[in-house]
Amino acid sequence: LHDEADHWWGNASQRLGANGALITWARFKREFLTKYFPADERNHKDIEFMELKQGGMSVSDYAA
Repeated sequence: LHDEADHWWGNASQRLGANGALITWARFKREFLTKYFPADERNHKDIEFMELKQGGMSVSDYAA
């Protein structure tokens, strides 16, 4: 993953910083998550997390 991420960042920084554009943290984060942790996977993990159990209670019940 290290080499792949370095390669991705080399390309992404050229693309995102074209014409001297500032690469903000928000923009970097959006690009990174799109590439390595797409929305459908994040949604799946959210659902998976909410279905976890602590004793006999779900995480949602436990947190409430």
